Amino acid sequence: MSEGPGIVAPSDGFHGPVKRSITIAGHQTSISLEPVFWQALEADAVRHGLPLSALVAEIDAIRIVAHDPPNLASALRTWLFSNNM
Repeated sequence: MSEGPGIVAPSDGFHGPVKRSITIAGHQTSISLEPVFWQALEADAVRHGLPLSALVAEIDAIRIVAHDPPNLASALRTWLFSNNM
């Protein structure tokens, strides 16, 4: 490894996905995302003045009309990344 400045681990370490249940369009679904993505979604829901489930439902509605829709977790990560850069 090289010496000097470089990339470092996140300050609170690496974390695997956490599964949560959310109601979308009247039905329960489970979504697995890393905690950093859950935190970003919660912050964006507040910024948009929406409950978390409503924000996820809106992103899901956009996702399902896409040409080649990814799974919901991937769509959420992509949406977060593209809207927070």
